[in-house]
Amino acid sequence: MEPRHDNETTGDTERKPSWIKVRLPNGREFWDVKQLVEGKNLFTVCEEAHCPNRYECWNQGTATFMIAGERCTRACAYCAVKTAKPFPLDPEEPRHVADAVVHMKLRHAVITMVTRDDLPDGAAAHFAEVIRAVRKVSPSTIIEVLASDLNEKAASIQTLMAARPHIFGHNLETVERLTPIVRFRAQYRRSLRVLKMALDCVNGKVATKSGIMLGLGETEDELFQSMDDLLEHGVTVLTLGQYLRPTRNHLPVVRYIHPDDFARYEEIARAKGFRHVASGPLVRSSYHAANFKPEADVLEAINEDLRKAGEL
Repeated sequence: MEPRHDNETTGDTERKPSWIKVRLPNGREFWDVKQLVEGKNLFTVCEEAHCPNRYECWNQGTATFMIAGERCTRACAYCAVKTAKPFPLDPEEPRHVADAVVHMKLRHAVITMVTRDDLPDGAAAHFAEVIRAVRKVSPSTIIEVLASDLNEKAASIQTLMAARPHIFGHNLETVERLTPIVRFRAQYRRSLRVLKMALDCVNGKVATKSGIMLGLGETEDELFQSMDDLLEHGVTVLTLGQYLRPTRNHLPVVRYIHPDDFARYEEIARAKGFRHVASGPLVRSSYHAANFKPEADVLEAINEDLRKAGEL
């Protein structure tokens, strides 16, 4: 079945279909989050990546923290996060993120990172410190991480997973054929291996998650193959969203996918075996992330291991 698509573009992304709507801030919670983020000198992927849901999420008192600075060492053709030589890691960042989680009373915290190819471990140890700082002050909070590929270094992945996040996320972003165009220096198969390595590091005691952007020129067969590839590598949580061009310097939108097709893709993904699927034009990796909770046996296994290590 051919997907529906409206307002096909040839680089003009100003004309968006009616279903691409952004909610503007209208509540006190939005300004509280904004003040907190600025006061703690925190970065959020909400702002840095021009997320279309940032007003909605901040109105709900949630945000996705972006650690290891605001400068990325890669220049992916879809991403609005700035590329430049990064500054040194902020040793106070773990404490600031933890304080923000407590202040916002988050039951589910999402933490992502810029890619730090300049560091031998890709900032894995720093990420682990953030996880442990959050858990220390808010032990009941579900901790979801969205990591870079850490250059597929086993030691770096082990370092991050030793901090025992409840959900490990790493996005494919697009199908295999388009990966060289969309993701600078990233490799489709490497991303799949990283997801499996994270799972294996903790003997399967973590939920793994990945996301794919649609509208970059992929075919349905390629999308379905990516779903199968993720399942073969142990991924149980999938997000599907519409690619939106951040600026005219980024890749153009090839087509806008109709909401009916997003709904159909969700049904197909669930039928294939994904435990949780979020699929829609404005869905992003962290959008309504708290709607998913890892299996009870996974949570208990993580808690038991943390108790044995004296970290809980």
